[in-house]
Amino acid sequence: MQAHCLTVGPVQENCWIAERDGRALLIDPGEESGRIEAELAALDVTVDAILLTHTHFDHVGAVAPMARATGAPVYCPKLEVPVLADIMRFVPWPGFGPYESYDADEVVEGGERLALAGFDIDVLFVPGHSPGHVAYSIRDEGALFSGDVLFKGSIGRTDLPGGDMGTLMRSIATLLETLPEDTRVLPGHMGETTLRAERRTNPFLQALV
Repeated sequence: MQAHCLTVGPVQENCWIAERDGRALLIDPGEESGRIEAELAALDVTVDAILLTHTHFDHVGAVAPMARATGAPVYCPKLEVPVLADIMRFVPWPGFGPYESYDADEVVEGGERLALAGFDIDVLFVPGHSPGHVAYSIRDEGALFSGDVLFKGSIGRTDLPGGDMGTLMRSIATLLETLPEDTRVLPGHMGETTLRAERRTNPFLQALV
């Protein structure tokens, strides 16, 4: 698997393209749809699915145009389908958008195994940053698309509606307990890391380890 990161929009969100043998997953297309389309064309890949970890505006601003451009179904956390369907109502600050809403094609809530783009993907329910947040684990590739749960040296914020620090820490503990230490963490912001590195050095996780 090749994982390509495009950092997009004013909040510097990471949109990921996971591809192999000409087929791809598009994870969290937050903004700059034209730039994402150009990258897909340069890679010469067909997008089989658009996967959303959660529906904060910086992760879903380009969902509608990318769904049209690719024809790929959009997988959305079940608890957050209403947010995707009315994005601007949930933007907490002025000056962002406007973003086009979208009605999810498929819903996930954790526990599913998806077979998409030649990958076997485990959907993990990891709330705390947002109520329905999920992460996508591709164990055969040793990769975790963590959204805004876990970052390099940090963790997701919990001061937005539906956030909860205790819940987030339990979600992170589950990741540490159930996935191999050498799992690559491909986050929604900042740089790539591994579970081993975060277990050893992330100051927010010391109470867990």
